[in-house]
Amino acid sequence: MKIMSNILTLVTVLSLLFTLSACRQKTPEELWDENAVYTEDKTFGEGSKTVKVEVKAGERKVTFTICSDEQYLGDALLSHGLITGEEGAYGLYIKSVNGVLADYDVDQSYWAFYKDGEYAMAGIDLTAFFDGEHYELVYTR
Repeated sequence: MKIMSNILTLVTVLSLLFTLSACRQKTPEELWDENAVYTEDKTFGEGSKTVKVEVKAGERKVTFTICSDEQYLGDALLSHGLITGEEGAYGLYIKSVNGVLADYDVDQSYWAFYKDGEYAMAGIDLTAFFDGEHYELVYTR
């Protein structure tokens, strides 16, 4: 009976440890290391307008230079596969940037969108962009 009790205790402890390790949230750096498509600055496209989009996740960052004739920044980023998202009540809800997924329903993470260091006043799909502008997409939790 004592052996059975010890085995049951061991199984319970191991199960609890496995559950806790599986539930541990990954840091932004871990997500970046595992999923980022680009880890160095890169230029995309051709067009009359050139903008910089800095992508940050924790201490990791990369800058994309986007050359495009698109009217909206979201369209330019989508056309190069740099972001993915879902249409929502307020426009495009960004789910991943540079391959790094943010899922608010899982861990309250999301991609914050900034223009020139200020929180953007419109969604990325409604932001008309002009030559020489600077934007940031920041993994936020």
